[in-house]
Amino acid sequence: MSRLPAGRGVPMRPPRITESFPRRRRRLRDRDRDKDKVCVTPRPRDPPPDPPGPPLPDPTLMETLRSFDLAWEYGPCTGITRLQRWERAQALGLSPPLTVREALLKHPDHPDIAYSLWHEYPL
Repeated sequence: MSRLPAGRGVPMRPPRITESFPRRRRRLRDRDRDKDKVCVTPRPRDPPPDPPGPPLPDPTLMETLRSFDLAWEYGPCTGITRLQRWERAQALGLSPPLTVREALLKHPDHPDIAYSLWHEYPL
């Protein structure tokens, strides 16, 4: 039981529900309307570069400090500076390396030297 138009052997498709509503033209959006216009907007300025930090320390020194941080026999190192840890280990008679203390006293304000590997992590 198919609908066949008069004189043809092709069945008709049923009407779509959207065909029962009147067609409306879309309003042009501002971005579509102004597509051909060239609009020059001022580019925001880049922020000024950060001031250069202290020069990077010697890689062998950093490796020595890293090994000091990873040595469990000197006690935990979270929440204190490397110098505080070294002094605590010395007070407990654990004989920490003197090269670490010398480096810490030589560069007291350098954050990469003064603080342990995990100083940025919360306790």
